[in-house]
Order: sequence, then C-alpha cells, then structure tokens
Amino acid sequence: MTLKSLIRTIPHYPKEGVQFRDVTTLMKNPEGFRRAIDLLGERYRDQGIRIVAGIESRGFIVGAALAHHLGAGFVPIRKKGKLPAPVIHEDYELEYGLDRIEVHVDAIGKGERVLLVDDLIATGGTAEAALKLIGTLGGVVVETAFLVDLPDLGGRRRLEALGHKVFTLTEFEGD
Repeated sequence: MTLKSLIRTIPHYPKEGVQFRDVTTLMKNPEGFRRAIDLLGERYRDQGIRIVAGIESRGFIVGAALAHHLGAGFVPIRKKGKLPAPVIHEDYELEYGLDRIEVHVDAIGKGERVLLVDDLIATGGTAEAALKLIGTLGGVVVETAFLVDLPDLGGRRRLEALGHKVFTLTEFEGD
C-alpha cells in the first residue's frame, strides 16, 4: 500500500478537464492516515516546531493531527468571516476572482517556529497568502508541507521562488 494509491481521483470535478485528487480516502484509511502523519512527524520531530498552521479545511485535519504528534500548538488559517476574535487578512487570486483568508492577530508570536500544512499544493496562491499572514505576525516558517503536490500547476516552484522550503509526500502529474 502506498499513500498515493489511497488517494482517489475524481475526473472532471469541480469542472471539465480537472482531475480532483481527493485525500479523504487516504484520511479514512487508518493505516494510511497514520503513516502520513508519522512520516511528517518524523521529518519535523527535532525542528523545534512550536505552531502547526493549517489551511482551511483539509489542512485542519492534517495540521491538528501533526500538531498533536509533535506536541505543538495548532493555528487555523480560515476563510473570510469564520474567526471570532480580531484578525488580519490576506487576499489572493483565484481563477475566477479574489478570495481572502484570515488568522487571529494573537495566533502566532514573534519568532515562533511555524510549519504550514495543507492537503495539497496546486498553484500555491492560498499557501502564499498564508505565508504572508504568518510573516506579518512575526512567525518563522520552517517549511511548508503537503500530502500531495500537483507539480504541473507550479505551486511548489512559486513558494520556492519566494524562499520557502516545500515538502510533499506524493505527487500527481497533470491537473
């Protein structure tokens, strides 16, 4: 069993021509999900991670499990209007317009070592916006980690061009 084999591909979702990589099938598999978190945990065990920041919504699942594994705190990076206390925000571009993500103003302290996680990296727009939020709060991003990389969409290259390290457990060619 490979992690990649546990990820379902749904053709033409959410639109014609897109091959949607559905990680919920990996997450529902006890051995597969445990293996994914263990692999990430092994990589970051001795890196002094204080905060794992997860991007809404599947990044919450991976991030919370990983934070527990590492003995770190978890910070949710949410879509607009979902956090109750004062926030900072970052807008980013989508194919069809703009979107916004937010984080509480007190979520990350200056100098705290942060690992940013999400289920997959495609174009990298959401991850870039999240990195800007973390930087604004003074967090030090150790690395960005994803279950899946879609290399043809350029997200890894985008984040690396900004000086960030990117780690993924699997990759799928194509969209």
